[in-house]
Amino acid sequence: MSVGNHGIWFLVGLALFPRITLLLFASTPFGWLAWLGWLVAPHFLVAVLSLAYWNSHPVLVVIAWIMAFAGTGGEADTARRYSR
Repeated sequence: MSVGNHGIWFLVGLALFPRITLLLFASTPFGWLAWLGWLVAPHFLVAVLSLAYWNSHPVLVVIAWIMAFAGTGGEADTARRYSR
């Protein structure tokens, strides 16, 4: 099963483990802004990069944005819980 040029496992990896997946498997050269996004909010970086696929795969773009808000919010809650 393939979605565009990327396999389903790549997309699942981006959704669940964005930092590792982008670091190991991204073929697009990153600029300084992308590296900043990779360090600070990798879920949002994946969501922003997914916007290029809006016309061909709008459902995947919506899922990427849902994961961005849920993933970043979940990481913030976990960090707050363990920092106390």
